[in-house]
Amino acid sequence: MQDQPPASAEAPPAACPAGAPLSEAQGPELFTWEFATDPYPAYAWLREHAPVHKTRLPSGVDAWLVTRYADAKEALADQRLSKNPAHHGEPAHAKSKTGIPGERSANLMTHLLNIDPPDHTRLRRLVSKAFTPRRIAQFEPRVQELTDQLIDRFAAKGEADLIHDFAFPLPIYAICDLLGVPREDQDDFRDWAGMMIRHGGGPRGGVARSVKKMRGYLAELIHRKRLEPGDDLISGLIRASDHGEHLTENEAAAMAFILLFAGFETTVNLIGNGTYALLTHPEQRERLQASLASGETGLLETGLEELLRFDGPVELATWRFATEPLTIGGQDIAAGDPVLVVLAAADRDPARFERPDTLDLSRRDNQHLGYGHGIHYCLGAPLARLEGQAALATLLRRLPDLRLAVEPDDLRWRGGLIMRGLRTLPVEFTPAQSRK
Repeated sequence: MQDQPPASAEAPPAACPAGAPLSEAQGPELFTWEFATDPYPAYAWLREHAPVHKTRLPSGVDAWLVTRYADAKEALADQRLSKNPAHHGEPAHAKSKTGIPGERSANLMTHLLNIDPPDHTRLRRLVSKAFTPRRIAQFEPRVQELTDQLIDRFAAKGEADLIHDFAFPLPIYAICDLLGVPREDQDDFRDWAGMMIRHGGGPRGGVARSVKKMRGYLAELIHRKRLEPGDDLISGLIRASDHGEHLTENEAAAMAFILLFAGFETTVNLIGNGTYALLTHPEQRERLQASLASGETGLLETGLEELLRFDGPVELATWRFATEPLTIGGQDIAAGDPVLVVLAAADRDPARFERPDTLDLSRRDNQHLGYGHGIHYCLGAPLARLEGQAALATLLRRLPDLRLAVEPDDLRWRGGLIMRGLRTLPVEFTPAQSRK
């Protein structure tokens, strides 16, 4: 999504302890498992009573949470809020808690999530060539092929975990294809990515080790692509560097890393959260199925944007740091303070959206912030839309009686700060034939 990292960029321990709790007079407790299941009532309280609120995060870092739409949109575009962790006013050991585990030691810091103009402008210009509408349109048959292949694997079984069997592998394989990772190596990327989104559920240090392995692989792949370039993003970055764009090998590796890292979990959650929302809002799901059966795509297009607004994959925008004293929503922010824009809260602000807690797939006035705003607006938005629309439309078409296999209260959401997504999504359906 928007220059976004995976949730492991700020994942709490497995026990998911609360941040500095608010008293009853102050409001709801944040960052508990109950909060992770349904954060929207807490965000509603913050919007009304403490729209720019300083809290202690599970990592021990203090940060400001911005929850109102108008304030959020302003903050996302404010150049005084830097993406560079060097502007964090805390000591070095605290700064390491605001990024992706292992990215410092793996020398992968120079990517779009951590830099400001002019370096951000230069790198984004290079990478944006891979996400033009024309290139994404050319990629559409491959995304549809991947979507159908994955459904083929479980269609005849009558049951599946849509996270593990579908939402997770689809964007991994798609972004690997876009980057130019050979098919025979893509399962390695799937394993590394799986470790990265366990959110504290894997072995200690597992994320950092996966990042290190990925860094080593990318260095080798960049070397191979320099000798034998192809029609892929990594080859394009190398060609740009060779033609005077001054892209270092570390920058190329970091860019490939963050595109893979940021490009897959957002889409995992988009598909998972979106499917869950449709399954728990049957009238909206039936509307969409009827629209698709008639050959129309308009409701699919507006519907995907509404699913992003209603329960999107990115709960909080990535870290920003005040480079000078400033005021947001009437609240003074000191230089060096971290600021986190709560996209999930802003996108349910009743001051901006009519009936914000209602899912309406035909909503037209829907300038949500799910893809961000300003210079860090989602670079991969066209690809996310393509994958999301293909996934939802194909699921509903091929498995028309898709339904939850458990009660909604039995589902568990992954603990983390930045991202919002389900651990599993067990479903049942009438067994269907695989494509011939």
